[in-house]
Amino acid sequence: MVIEVSNLSKKYIIGHQRQGSYQTLRDTLAHTGRSLWQRLRHPLSVNRETVELEEFWALKDVNFQVQQGDCLGIIGRNGAGKSTLLKILSRITEPTTGRIHIKGRIASLLEIGTGFHPELTGRENIFLNGAILGMTRQEIKRKFDEIVAFAEVEKFLDTPVKRYSSGMYVRLGFAVAAHLDPEILIVDEVLAVGDAAFQKKCLGKMGDVVKEGRTVLFVSHNMSAITRLCKRAIWLEDGCIRHSGNADEVVQTYLSQGVIEGSIIEFGPETGREAQILGIEILDYQDMRSNNLLIDFPFYIRLWYQFTCDINRYRVGIRIRLPDGFDILTSSSTDIEGELLSDEAGIHSAKIKIPERLLAPGRYLLTCFLGQPGLRTLDRHENVLTFRIEGKMKAYAEKECGVIATPLVWSLEKSPLLHE
Repeated sequence: MVIEVSNLSKKYIIGHQRQGSYQTLRDTLAHTGRSLWQRLRHPLSVNRETVELEEFWALKDVNFQVQQGDCLGIIGRNGAGKSTLLKILSRITEPTTGRIHIKGRIASLLEIGTGFHPELTGRENIFLNGAILGMTRQEIKRKFDEIVAFAEVEKFLDTPVKRYSSGMYVRLGFAVAAHLDPEILIVDEVLAVGDAAFQKKCLGKMGDVVKEGRTVLFVSHNMSAITRLCKRAIWLEDGCIRHSGNADEVVQTYLSQGVIEGSIIEFGPETGREAQILGIEILDYQDMRSNNLLIDFPFYIRLWYQFTCDINRYRVGIRIRLPDGFDILTSSSTDIEGELLSDEAGIHSAKIKIPERLLAPGRYLLTCFLGQPGLRTLDRHENVLTFRIEGKMKAYAEKECGVIATPLVWSLEKSPLLHE
């Protein structure tokens, strides 16, 4: 057993400013004088007249085990306790209760550029960061060229890192941590900063670490990366483990939370919002509501949305993804030429046609969004409806046909052998 966590809990004390009634200038001056005198007498005391203290459990009774060579994915919404758990495992913070047993050297990549000094060059920070992570100087020298090549910062190696972009920062930080050769590598959601090529490179490196028999704990909102890299996963919610087990199963359960097993969902209008989606429905080729659709016929998705004021240059769209979180298709109103007909205040609708034989048989999740491209997201609802495509792919079994069912044009003819 490399990691064993038993009844782990972490409590924080948070303060809230009390909302008092209206005070006169005389009351305010008198209260300020009392507070100043109290602070002079008791500098470390908390002014309980203005602050309410509350216990907040970031983690509560968490239990799990990790075997050597496992790659464990940790998923959950923001604030679920994922980063707190990793900080405790990395010995950055202490638990309130519970016990942790860790066997082996840990390398943690929790935040971009942790341990970097902005005034030092990339070269100097490799030695500094490596030393912080526990590498000897000889070990850093031996792996220096490999670290630089992985980070792709050769041209800027003698430039202070304060002039690095966020992408260069994360490349260098990950390169140092990944080449530590730890028994346990802990990676928080840092890959979202790098470009697609670097993310693929990092996932490959973590895969190599696992193949070498070392252990990886991987926190990510990229469900596709979790299922591709990890065999096991745990889902944290409100500081507790909601579900654990096979990564594919845990991810599908997590993505399916709040999904309606039906063909329509309506969102109640909220006051004070200038734009919002009111509802979304799935229609079959006969314009009837259905979430069981036939592969040989088109189907439609219709959205309703509302503006309380004029909204310029907006787009409304959908995203279709697999139950494991892999995105298949994104389409929005910007796919049509020109502007939408109306951007005035009021209720609007949009209807999207999905052609026949576009999607292969299987189950899919539907997301909808409304926003102004390059500016802001006005409204968004993730994985709100699920639907199935029914039918057969002629000579192919369902597990062999992939996710795209569009027939392609083939040309077959008798031909002589190729000659050099």
